[in-house]
Amino acid sequence: MFEEHLRVLAELLPRAAAEMSGAVSAASRLVADAVLSGRKVLSFGNGGSAEQAQHLAAELVVRYRDDRPALGGIALTADAAILTACANDYSFDEVFARQVAALGREGDVAFALSTSGRSPNVLRGLAAARERGLSTILLTGEKGRAEAAKWDVGVVVPHEETAHVQELHLAVIHAVCRHVEERLRGQT
Repeated sequence: MFEEHLRVLAELLPRAAAEMSGAVSAASRLVADAVLSGRKVLSFGNGGSAEQAQHLAAELVVRYRDDRPALGGIALTADAAILTACANDYSFDEVFARQVAALGREGDVAFALSTSGRSPNVLRGLAAARERGLSTILLTGEKGRAEAAKWDVGVVVPHEETAHVQELHLAVIHAVCRHVEERLRGQT
């Protein structure tokens, strides 16, 4: 079973590298420009993507590899009171948009993850970000390709299976964080 999993990834990686490099570089630049100028990244998604949003925020606030100053990262998936109050009082579709409206400022980055590219709450969060002047990034899979083109940067994993899309989303997050730390090192 594990060997089968590795075989699929081995077949996917060359195609993903060829198709995703430009978008990953663009996302890395947006994030680095924001956090290195004192702005923040608001990350969000559902399920496994929610956990990856939290992972990104942790890498920015704490560190990826380097001991360095804390950088602005907030996972909009982490506050159960806000999520449940908004879902109860408004709608689950508004849980990220409401937080973006409260926390997002021009120059910040909305970093959204949706393997399908069709999660209503994620898309509403991105729309709210655009309305407030934030840069928008959507990480998605093949099913979300059309949606990815609507935002400042769309990173599309060329696969439809959620597990493999999420595995490469993690690689994208790490590439972004590595770029941020390399840029920070170059400034000192």
